[in-house]
Amino acid sequence: MSILSKAGTFTLGDRSVKRLGYGAMQLAGPGVFGPPKDRAAAVAVLREAVAQGVDHIDTSDFYGPHVTNEIIREALHPYADDLVLVTKVGARRGTDASWNPAFSREELTAAVHDNLRNLGLDVLPVVNLRSMFGTHGPAEGSIEAPLTVLADLQRQGLIRHIGLSNVTATQVAEGRRLCPVVCVQNLYNVAHREDDAMLEALRRDGIAYVPFFPLGGFTLLQSTHLDAVAARLEATPMQVALAWLLRRAPNILLIPGTSSLDHLRENLATAAIDLPDDAMAALDDIGTTPATA
Repeated sequence: MSILSKAGTFTLGDRSVKRLGYGAMQLAGPGVFGPPKDRAAAVAVLREAVAQGVDHIDTSDFYGPHVTNEIIREALHPYADDLVLVTKVGARRGTDASWNPAFSREELTAAVHDNLRNLGLDVLPVVNLRSMFGTHGPAEGSIEAPLTVLADLQRQGLIRHIGLSNVTATQVAEGRRLCPVVCVQNLYNVAHREDDAMLEALRRDGIAYVPFFPLGGFTLLQSTHLDAVAARLEATPMQVALAWLLRRAPNILLIPGTSSLDHLRENLATAAIDLPDDAMAALDDIGTTPATA
């Protein structure tokens, strides 16, 4: 039995997936732009992830662009029956590696077809619409027009399920009025819990929540608290941060990314970490720790 089974499973669309998956963003070059320095190493990481039991991989055709999906296809196609590939649309890369909104019908349709072609699929299992109203995080703005395009492509049989990324609670509510939403992917970690209420609402409705940047934006003081818990448990800070997320709510699905085999194995070993109550309480306090000592 895979060690990942210890973390449990949750429903993603019409599939049950292990709660510890893999994010493929770091397989592209620096700044998620261009090819990786070592393509063979990127292929090896993907194959090892699946060999270790990963059945949920997060990607996008604007990683590279195209690079990450092409590597996934090289490494894993034809795909295992239980592997769920989740991609996202709504952005495009400039020649200067910038991230730009791509919300028009033409851009979204082209993005879906790019993902299909580069992943070697006839239908995309899950497509997240990434909101691009804000540069540094979610910002308000109607997602009705782009989401209607994805719903049309879903009716055409090109998309099986739809999710949302980088969105506000208002946008999640708007999206759910327009079509079934199977997951929400936002910034969330032990120090940044602006989505606490959204997470609970999604949990009650059986919708997956997929946090990114599990160690992003920590202050020095918060990192010190995390380091102390990690030292006591003889684990790494990243493992402890991931373990906190696994215990935080049963609908959380994790997609830690790396281009290193050693780091991949370290991340997946998190599934076996059982945080004691006092460690969980200490980590809960991080979210309320002031930014300065």
